Amino acid sequence: MLEVSAQKRLGAFALDVALACETNGIIALFGRSGSGKTSLVNMLAGLLRPDRGRIAIDDVVLFDSEAGIDLPPERRRIGYVFQEGRLFPHLSVRRNLLYGAKRARGADAGNGPSFDQVVALLGLESLTERRPQDLSGGEKQRVALGRALLTRPRLLLMDEPLASLDQPRKEDILPFVERLRDELDLPIVYVSHAMQEIVRLADTLVLISDGRIVESGAIEALTSRLDLRPLTGRYEAGSVFEVSVEDHDDKDGLTALTFSGGRLYVPRLELAAGARLRVRIRARDVALALEAPGRSSFLNVFAGEVREIGAEDGPLVDVLIAVGEASLWARVTQRSRRELELAPGRAVQVLIKAVAVDSHSFGRRTRHRAFPGNEAEA
Repeated sequence: MLEVSAQKRLGAFALDVALACETNGIIALFGRSGSGKTSLVNMLAGLLRPDRGRIAIDDVVLFDSEAGIDLPPERRRIGYVFQEGRLFPHLSVRRNLLYGAKRARGADAGNGPSFDQVVALLGLESLTERRPQDLSGGEKQRVALGRALLTRPRLLLMDEPLASLDQPRKEDILPFVERLRDELDLPIVYVSHAMQEIVRLADTLVLISDGRIVESGAIEALTSRLDLRPLTGRYEAGSVFEVSVEDHDDKDGLTALTFSGGRLYVPRLELAAGARLRVRIRARDVALALEAPGRSSFLNVFAGEVREIGAEDGPLVDVLIAVGEASLWARVTQRSRRELELAPGRAVQVLIKAVAVDSHSFGRRTRHRAFPGNEAEA
């Protein structure tokens, strides 16, 4: 368990957070800039001392103001990956990585991946003799990540590690973060303001606003709540639910995904039948009708029932629809709401274009495979 109950005054800003969640997979901190995300991870790392409170990981107390406990950063066994790589410019990639391994030596170092395993995991084989100035932004972040892993941390902090990268570089590094999640039995706290990253990577979502944690829990549950949409992002708001790969249509380049509400067709995914995924459907990509359309370009038509309607006064309104056990948002005009007589309990047809669900809409379900015990470093 990760347990945090801490307060900190930073000028006019007050941080007052309370969190208790299981340390399985990736815990995502999501919120607007200035909400307190970085301050919270800095308290975990020991870089920012709370005014009062308690922080513990499993049975290890990192900070307790009443008990007088405040472990220094070097004794907390916490790895930290910042927005920029912060590599030593005068050292090669190999020596930057070995700096992390050197910090891990000691009686409390614990188990973790070896040098060779980290190099293979992050695809650094061809980079070990280069220096940071010869690396791209994505390569620098992979090296910084490897250095953090080689400290053999009990917890890894990643503070918007992709924020300084352009979209192609983000797409390069995201698979490596997925591999960490899938292959290491290592809890990760991941800070981001990009919902597509959260959907792709996270297991637990923590919403933070104005220095306080508003809600935490499974990403599927939190993204389905209309009352949280100001925090999850209204324009890009959507619903998240689990699907499984059923089969592929090679002729038309489609993949059929199954969930409790039926079969969802999307552009072909290179995944085996039976693979489990999370899919995010944006509210603005969902249309509603009272009857199933005849011949149309919509490949995805589902029977649903209106559960909840937002209280917006503007020209658009969000509608929450139950489709099987999944919850989907639809964003429609107020005129459509009136003409369709939408209200809770109303039966509707939910229409989704296959092309609206792209590669950024998916996240793999977590599976953990811990590395064996300590091996000798290279």
